[in-house]
Amino acid sequence: MGKESYLGEFEQVLLLTIMRLNDEAYGVRIMSEVEERIGRRVSRGSVYVTLDRLEDKGWITSESAPAGSGRGGRPRRIVRVTPEGVDALRKSREALLTLWDGLEHALGG
Repeated sequence: MGKESYLGEFEQVLLLTIMRLNDEAYGVRIMSEVEERIGRRVSRGSVYVTLDRLEDKGWITSESAPAGSGRGGRPRRIVRVTPEGVDALRKSREALLTLWDGLEHALGG
């Protein structure tokens, strides 16, 4: 029986962002979407290291897209969430909702 992988908070942020961006999910676009949506600045290094980890876990796939203008001829790495990634998000959401249940009063909500 293999070791179960758990979804970290930043992994969750990236998976949700990738799903929002659909076919436009690549490193720099992911970074700007995270900053725009949740006001969190993230470094290029942290995004790419996390994308590699998500791919190793089987939660995303990536493919090279044709190089765009302004990229010095380098192709983009487009990423997509796999069904396993969606399942990991679903499980993480359920776990968090269970933990949040009943704490509204303690948090003033």
